[in-house]
Amino acid sequence: MTQLALVIDLNVCVGCHACVTSCKQWNTSGPAGPLSDLEPYGENPLGVFFNRVQTYEVGQFPQTQTVHFPKSCLHCEEPPCVPVCPTGASYKRKEDGIVLVDSDKCIGCKYCSWACPYGAREYDEDRGVMTKCTLCVDRIYDESIPAPQRRPACVNACPTNARLFGDVHDPESEVSRAIRERGGYALMPELGTRPANHYLPRQLPQGAAPADEMQKPSPQATARQAASPRPVSNEAALEVEARGLFARIFGTLGKDRPAAKQTHGAPAASQLESH
Repeated sequence: MTQLALVIDLNVCVGCHACVTSCKQWNTSGPAGPLSDLEPYGENPLGVFFNRVQTYEVGQFPQTQTVHFPKSCLHCEEPPCVPVCPTGASYKRKEDGIVLVDSDKCIGCKYCSWACPYGAREYDEDRGVMTKCTLCVDRIYDESIPAPQRRPACVNACPTNARLFGDVHDPESEVSRAIRERGGYALMPELGTRPANHYLPRQLPQGAAPADEMQKPSPQATARQAASPRPVSNEAALEVEARGLFARIFGTLGKDRPAAKQTHGAPAASQLESH
């Protein structure tokens, strides 16, 4: 069975947001739109976006760097958003594995957004329906478009070729080779959703600390934790969890690394990833 997906190379993503704007433009003018905007030019622009880019500062001075982390629907092979939909509006296509929403059946109950652990569902308040990335299904099969451009709008727009598109079930496809050769990984595989989208890890700069060392809280954070009578903020535990997330981004997901310890209600790394 074919499973179309995106593979995102975190090593070359520069956070330019070309994927965000191209996705917005194509889907607003296509069958998925119009996608509503609330104060699009204000200090806190809101609206419906199928693709978002999150940015993190990682490492310890002086070996620090910025990681840009694009996120959209992962088109899971076991999508938890599908079985919870009471009307059958959320479904997974058998022919290519794309997860879609039928807006004519959607009643806007938001069950799918609650079920999705990645925060990939978007609620369009203007139309009262749930929306999400479609992998530009209306574009990739359009024979009026030149064959090299029959890819999702975000893939065509990326200036650094950080986004790859293809069948991850085909061992000879470009995306499968990239995953195999570069150690590509899926987000939070422990949930059993089997995300189709994968990420290619960052490469540590010369002289940077290994990922396992990045997980250790600083002596200052440990001291603050011991001196604090209240475990509410729990800065040391938060630092451990944040470093665990960054270690995953740097490509050590599930490999020779113990899970970060969660204490006093600090959010787990998987929870940080889903926001």
